Amino acid sequence: MDKKNTIIGVFLLLAAFGSLYLGQRLSPSTRPAAPELIQPTSGSPLAPKQGMPSDVRPTSPSDAAFAAVVKENADAQITTLANEFIEARFTDFGGAVRDVALKKYDAEKTHPGVPYIFNQQHADPALAFVDFPGLDRHTRYQLVSSSASEVVYRAVFENRIEVTRRYSLSAPGAKGSDPYQIRHEITFRNLSEQTTALPRAAISLGVATPLKSDEIGQFLTTGHNVNGEIDFTAQAKLEGGGFLSFFGIGSRTPLPSIETGGPLIWGAVSNQFFTSILTPDQPGGGLVTRRIELPGFPSKYQPAYGITGAVRLDVPALAPHGEAKVGGSFYVGPKEYRRLADSDVFKHDEAKVMHFGFFKFFSQLLLTLMTWVHSWAPNWGVAIIITTLLLKIVFLPLTLAASKSAKRMQKLQPEMTALREKYKDNPQKLQAETMTIFKKHKVNPVGGCLPILVTIPFFMGFFSMLQSTAELRFAEFLWAKDLSASDTVAVIFGLPINIMPILMGATMIYQMRLVPQPTVDNAQAKMFKFMPIIFTLFCYTFSCALSLYSTINGLFTIVQQLVINRMKDEDVTSAGGSAVSTASTLGKAMKNVTPHKKKK
Repeated sequence: MDKKNTIIGVFLLLAAFGSLYLGQRLSPSTRPAAPELIQPTSGSPLAPKQGMPSDVRPTSPSDAAFAAVVKENADAQITTLANEFIEARFTDFGGAVRDVALKKYDAEKTHPGVPYIFNQQHADPALAFVDFPGLDRHTRYQLVSSSASEVVYRAVFENRIEVTRRYSLSAPGAKGSDPYQIRHEITFRNLSEQTTALPRAAISLGVATPLKSDEIGQFLTTGHNVNGEIDFTAQAKLEGGGFLSFFGIGSRTPLPSIETGGPLIWGAVSNQFFTSILTPDQPGGGLVTRRIELPGFPSKYQPAYGITGAVRLDVPALAPHGEAKVGGSFYVGPKEYRRLADSDVFKHDEAKVMHFGFFKFFSQLLLTLMTWVHSWAPNWGVAIIITTLLLKIVFLPLTLAASKSAKRMQKLQPEMTALREKYKDNPQKLQAETMTIFKKHKVNPVGGCLPILVTIPFFMGFFSMLQSTAELRFAEFLWAKDLSASDTVAVIFGLPINIMPILMGATMIYQMRLVPQPTVDNAQAKMFKFMPIIFTLFCYTFSCALSLYSTINGLFTIVQQLVINRMKDEDVTSAGGSAVSTASTLGKAMKNVTPHKKKK
């Protein structure tokens, strides 16, 4: 690798990381910011037509790609079911769940005690019928009964179908249930003398919205389990455009919806830390995903977007005066792996809504270990440190062997330099002689890479785990106010000062100076020096929990390497018996003793 290739390689790495960080953040919105709406007067041509619900605004053709945010009816009757964990508020318009307050999770760090509310901004109440005139959110249901644990609504569709909607909330600690779950049953009863077939119903999962003003929708997804196959639909898939669309791959036009077929075991809609999951008693017919345009954050010009989903349910034909029931369990709560992995409650891999990705095994292992440590550690920051140290201790024999191998490899460099000079015109012979030296001195040429190879999946697993672990949200440690976010202590000329990534980069630089570098390629050595800086820039705005993990990992490695560097190692020149003496190879190339061919 020459100097030119090194410069090109570093430039491409910087460009790749820069595009990952800035690409979506600086890209223009797919549509202009929505202007402030002016309330029309009764004589205005924009006034709602007679019979048109007052909570729906007139739409333009560009609005077709969005579901509309609705305002709550002023005269709606609200009924509440609550336990220690949630407060579910039901509305008689649609006979469904208006929103759910999560008592254990604050909405904002600066307002402790004010709970986060799921589906606060919505297109439909959660579990309401979607696009079903006569039974949807515009229909006012009769409140039949309500108690501390149950609420029942009733409506009659076209004077021939009675629809009863029953919701119940189990007490915390109840066997086979979760306190964040709402049990829901719908009973359809035929009031006529004829067999009646009903269309396929769609039940809303609510709306997932961004948690912070600087989010660009990367955490907003719907998820589904279709016949055991679990997949996710990101909000970005509905936006259209993207780099590949210029080459004919994908649509450049925003999509109004994306529909997944069945049989659907469960459907979910999620933001970074919270989710709603509907698991019907019988498999559903599919999942419909749509975007929803939200009021913009006060500090941002561009509008914000949420994501909503609806599960399609098939209702059997009703015999004269017959009835049919559909039902399911509706979870609205945090993404807590320990909770969602409880097989007594969640029997269909609902825990995969955590969306750990390819490194899910390592994410699950790390999160399980970290949660166990936190059960007796004072806070989550200490739990991360202890978890990191436990992993380093477990892999200590492997990393010690690898570090010793790298140290011995460095001592062979004089011989390797001599071989490269001797066989510079014969690559095959050079490779054979190099392998002979490695075998003779019992040196593994890739031994020094093993610590990095072992660390990478755990780092990626930790990164994936942090994307959706609600327990770390607003968790404090030292100067960090939120382990799930950047530990910004100040902003200078628009640049955030994040301490933990800087400490991480410093440990990486010092660690590289301690670890023996077997290569003598100057260009490669320069490129390796750039890697800590590039890695620091890449992780600079990520959660400080990730930087804390990497910093502790680096500090442990530094101490370990200082000990190894002070340990006496067997001279590699005597490890394999007779070999070229160190004195004869240090600082000079080996003499070419190959006899010259005689001229004929």
